[in-house]
Amino acid sequence: MNKNALRSRRPSLAKTRVKRLSWIALTRQSSALISTLTLAMTLITPQFAMAESVIEKIQRTGTLTAGTSREALPFAFADDQGQLQGYSVDMLKLMQDQLKKTLGRDIQLQLVALNPEDRIPKLMQGEVDIVCDASSYTWERDRKIDFSVSYGLTGTRLLVKQQHAEWDVADLADKKIAAIAATTNEIAIRRAQPQAQVVIVDTHADGYDALQDGTVDAFAADGILLDAWLQSVNNPSEFNIIGYFSKEGIACMVPENNSQFMDQVNYSLVRFMQGYLQGKEPYVGMFDRWFGDQAKVPLTQDLRALVLEAMQLVVDFKEEIPEQDL
Repeated sequence: MNKNALRSRRPSLAKTRVKRLSWIALTRQSSALISTLTLAMTLITPQFAMAESVIEKIQRTGTLTAGTSREALPFAFADDQGQLQGYSVDMLKLMQDQLKKTLGRDIQLQLVALNPEDRIPKLMQGEVDIVCDASSYTWERDRKIDFSVSYGLTGTRLLVKQQHAEWDVADLADKKIAAIAATTNEIAIRRAQPQAQVVIVDTHADGYDALQDGTVDAFAADGILLDAWLQSVNNPSEFNIIGYFSKEGIACMVPENNSQFMDQVNYSLVRFMQGYLQGKEPYVGMFDRWFGDQAKVPLTQDLRALVLEAMQLVVDFKEEIPEQDL
């Protein structure tokens, strides 16, 4: 081959090498891009799952997962067989029925017993769809979750031994008062008497035990729950319930920004209250089962009047539910 022929081939060989190098670089870039996209999709997928609304989740799974309590008699408690029941559990069953109608499919109600301090974290993490027990409104809680309309009334009172039945707020200074962490009862006592020594307990049972063995001087809890406990013990005359340190509406809690689900929750609660106020079944029987004259925790006339007044205010604030839907 002559020199001129060799010169003519050299540029061609150089171009080939450039093309090969460009192809290798492009292949590497494509592999890197695919890896990056794969990682991005892996990270994004859980966020899409978290973006699923509560109503969409219930429609997809056919299950309403509800947090409640095992020791908040008569609102929510475990019976002798370990089954969760109570006034708030009955409200959840009404919501279950309403969701069946709205979603056009069978809906199972899965009850999960929660400790008070776990209620809001479980809601925020999506482990439960709703919490109905004996929860009451606070601004701090409302920053994290949303509340339904109120369907009951309670307030913080103190369980003390009979010899301390005459105590007032001033007498609580330097006294040891048990309260469950992250409850409105703890907040109410700290506000009422800043000099009281608040002793945090894990459960209502721990609070009752601490009072009986003298570890604390009083136990702060919802008045209705204290009434229920007092009627269940063998020595009720040794104790007394004193004071009114707060008055609070009972409401369910749901994750924030779930208006479609909240509509179903509120519709169920308002329908119950409207039906009860109009003397209709099964609503009257449902309420009286827990708070009527023959119930374990019958309401006093004064508290009953307050509850009915609160119900009427909620019902009056909403559009009347049609007669055929009651």
